Amino acid sequence: MKIAFQMDPIADVNIDADSSFRLAEEAQARGHTLFFYAPDQLAYQEGRMTAHGHDFTVQRVQGDHAHLGPLREVDLTDFDVVWLRQDPPFDMHYITTTHLLDRLAPDVLVVNDPFWVRNYPEKLLVLDFPDLTPPTTIARDLDTIKAFKAKHGDVILKPLYGNGGAGVFRLTPDDRNLSSLHELFTGFSREPLIVQKFLPDVSNGDKRVILVDGEPVGAINRVPAAGETRSNMHVGGRPEKIGLTDRDLEICARIGSLLKEKGQVFVGIDVIGDYLTEINVTSPTGIQELERFDGVNIAAKIWEAIEAKRP
Repeated sequence: MKIAFQMDPIADVNIDADSSFRLAEEAQARGHTLFFYAPDQLAYQEGRMTAHGHDFTVQRVQGDHAHLGPLREVDLTDFDVVWLRQDPPFDMHYITTTHLLDRLAPDVLVVNDPFWVRNYPEKLLVLDFPDLTPPTTIARDLDTIKAFKAKHGDVILKPLYGNGGAGVFRLTPDDRNLSSLHELFTGFSREPLIVQKFLPDVSNGDKRVILVDGEPVGAINRVPAAGETRSNMHVGGRPEKIGLTDRDLEICARIGSLLKEKGQVFVGIDVIGDYLTEINVTSPTGIQELERFDGVNIAAKIWEAIEAKRP
C-alpha cells in the first residue's frame, strides 16, 4: 500500500519512543511505501486534496533514522492510507486538517477517522462514561470552578485541549492560586478549563492502556518523578511494565465497540486507579515502551487491523 504520514517533522523524532516512527518502520517492513508531509503542507486545490512532502525510508540508526526524497506535490487520493499523526494542541489549525482529510473518504482510509477525532478530543469523550471517570467539571466561569474546588478540596486544573502534561496544576485544599491561574489561562485563551478531583492513586502511576480497533493489547505504567504530580513521559514520568486489571478490562469493554465503530484504530486511554481520565485519539503514544516490556509487536497488530480494512 501507499502510506502518507501527516505529522510533525520526522527528522526530529526520538526513534526509541516515537510511535509514528515505529508505525512507519513496521509499514516499511511489510512492503508498504511511505510519504511524509507536515500539516501546514496539506491543501485543497480546486477539488483536489494535495500535500507537499517527501517519499521516505526509515532505519533504526540514531541521527540517521529518516532518508527523505526530493520535495514533491502529491494528490492524496492516490494513497491507500493517510495517518493523522501530528501532535496537538487541538486548535483550529488541527481541526481544519480534520475537515480537509474528511474529503478523502471513502477512497482513502484516514487513521484515525478525522471526523471522530474532531468530535472525540481527549478530555471530552470520557464525559460519555461518567461512572468510569472521577468527578469532573468543564467551565470557563471562575465561580463554577471555585464551587467544584470547594466541594472536592484537592483538584487537578488543566487546559481542556492541552497535551503532554503542559499546564497541569494540582490545587490542594489550602492552595490560594486558583484565581491567579484562571486569570493566566483566560488571558491568552478563550477555551474552557477542565477540573477534576485529584486521585491519590496517581502516586502509583498513570496507566496508559493501548487499544487496537477497540481491543486492549496491553498497558504501561507511567510513574511521576519525585516531587511531581504529572506522570506524562514528556515531563519526566518513568514507564514501567504492568498488566491489565479486571477494572481495566471492564473499562475497555465499555468503550471498545464505540471506538471501533467510529474508526479509531489506535487509541491510548489513561487510567488512574479505578478511573478513566482520558481517551487519546489524536496522536496516542506508548507503542515502543509496551513492545519492549511485553515482547509483543503492537505496530504489527495496528497494521493488521488497517490492512483488513484495505484488502
